[in-house]
Amino acid sequence: MVKNFKILLIVLGTFSYAHGQDSTKSAAPASLDSTKKTPPPVTITGSVDGYYRFSLPNPKSGNNNYTSFTNSKNSFELGMASIRADHSFGAVSATVDLGFGRRAEEFSYNDAGHPSLFAVKQAYLSWQATSKVKFTLGKWGTHIGYEVLDAYANRNYSMDYMFSYGPFFHTGLKADVTLSGTTAFMVGIANPTDFSTTTSSTKVALAQFSTGTKDTKWKFFLNYQGYFGVSQDTVIAPGPYILFKNLNQFDLVINGTLSSKVGIGFNGTIQSVESSTLNKTASWGGAAIYLNYDPTATFGLTLRGEYFSDKDGIKINPNDFATNALETPGLNVVDFTLSAICKAGSNLTIIPEIRMDSGSKDFFTKSDGTTTKSTFSGLLAAIYHF
Repeated sequence: MVKNFKILLIVLGTFSYAHGQDSTKSAAPASLDSTKKTPPPVTITGSVDGYYRFSLPNPKSGNNNYTSFTNSKNSFELGMASIRADHSFGAVSATVDLGFGRRAEEFSYNDAGHPSLFAVKQAYLSWQATSKVKFTLGKWGTHIGYEVLDAYANRNYSMDYMFSYGPFFHTGLKADVTLSGTTAFMVGIANPTDFSTTTSSTKVALAQFSTGTKDTKWKFFLNYQGYFGVSQDTVIAPGPYILFKNLNQFDLVINGTLSSKVGIGFNGTIQSVESSTLNKTASWGGAAIYLNYDPTATFGLTLRGEYFSDKDGIKINPNDFATNALETPGLNVVDFTLSAICKAGSNLTIIPEIRMDSGSKDFFTKSDGTTTKSTFSGLLAAIYHF
């Protein structure tokens, strides 16, 4: 009896030891998994905006607007519905930024024949090679200019002429290098401007130098894009293809904080280009100043004044450049825009806005079909950002 009991204890002990070993083995993968870093969650942000716009004089056809994103009259319009996902893990990060609506369509105007690319505002991968050097590959909004695509990031809802006729985005490779403090530079190479995909061998050089004061109250950005000795096809609608070469654009942006309630911004740009098919050299440029006043956390005002010179007629009336001699004068425009920024909570912004545009010659349309030098417009916009 005692002998049998000892045998039973030995068997049970052996089983318990074996079961303990099996438990250790089955737990091993879980223990190993616990040593791995868990990727952080994806950050989702987005926005939606809409507006109503009127203009005086009120033409029977057309809308008396020669800038981007507000090409309508007497109509409620959706600007853009946008959704953005950002994720980073270690030294690598990725961004996918999609937009839907007329604002997004105008932004990606060269991608109309590529439905899979049409709604992609931005899509890029970044690698933080060192603490001071980051490489980015993909499509991103341009570094040139003061204003940006997303309505919530601008204080004026309507866009200026320099934004409308400057670059919108670039698709390529760039490197951002931090030098010290607030000083950094960027260099890159990209497809022809505003092309997500292309069969052209032309590549555009990109550069930016940025700096600022130690207290960051003043920030300065010197921007560049250009190419040399090669050509890029450009359509002068509805006219012929114009072959451009030796393009250079220099752009300066300044942001200043004068006090807790007053800020100032400046943008100046000039682009020169040579046409090999027409044997012409032309340029356009402009300057704008932004005066910001925020008396409270929920209410602010921005006055934008812009001078835009299209003296050779390659932007506002591009057929002038394609068909006329350079002696034919182009067009200069002065515009003033006053916008009120009214915040309803932390996510919703209402912007009532009035604007006056005046040209150096008649090019706005009156209700009787004749033309005039000036036009007045107003709009009411609503922007929700999360």
